[in-house]
Amino acid sequence: MLRVEDTVQAPVEFSPALTAQFADIVSRYPEGKQKSALLPILHLVQAEFGWTSPQAMDKVAEYLKLQPIEVYEVASFYSMYFLRPQGKYVLEVCRTGPCCLVGAEKIMDHIEQQLGVKEGEVTADGLFSWRGVECLAACGFAPVLQIGPEYTFYEKLTNESVDTLIADLKAKGK
Repeated sequence: MLRVEDTVQAPVEFSPALTAQFADIVSRYPEGKQKSALLPILHLVQAEFGWTSPQAMDKVAEYLKLQPIEVYEVASFYSMYFLRPQGKYVLEVCRTGPCCLVGAEKIMDHIEQQLGVKEGEVTADGLFSWRGVECLAACGFAPVLQIGPEYTFYEKLTNESVDTLIADLKAKGK
């Protein structure tokens, strides 16, 4: 299991290619409104590093000429930004009422057993992490999950379909 304590990071440096993407995004907004670029820039950072570490958020703040707290507030508000390392595949299970009524909690228990990690932890091979999320807007097809970072969607889950999904991802991830 990967722990945050095990991921002490050296100072983050953004590649010239990444900063060119930042500049392109910032150019879409009026002068002095660079904060508007924060969400898409955080997406790029997460895609590059796998999560939005404090060091990376500090560099984003520096790039956009913001206070670091402004970046932290945004990154911690939106659930799509990971504030700690995640697996290559993040299984996100809808945990709202309709999904729970038809077995989402049992699916989450099954995922925990199959992967051998609790919610928010990362498997030893670095392939998987999982978490419960708020509504995925598919109540009629519950229980459902999505897999980030591509956000592939799976409906009407059963233990068997989850086992097949995990096996397929393991084969793909190696």
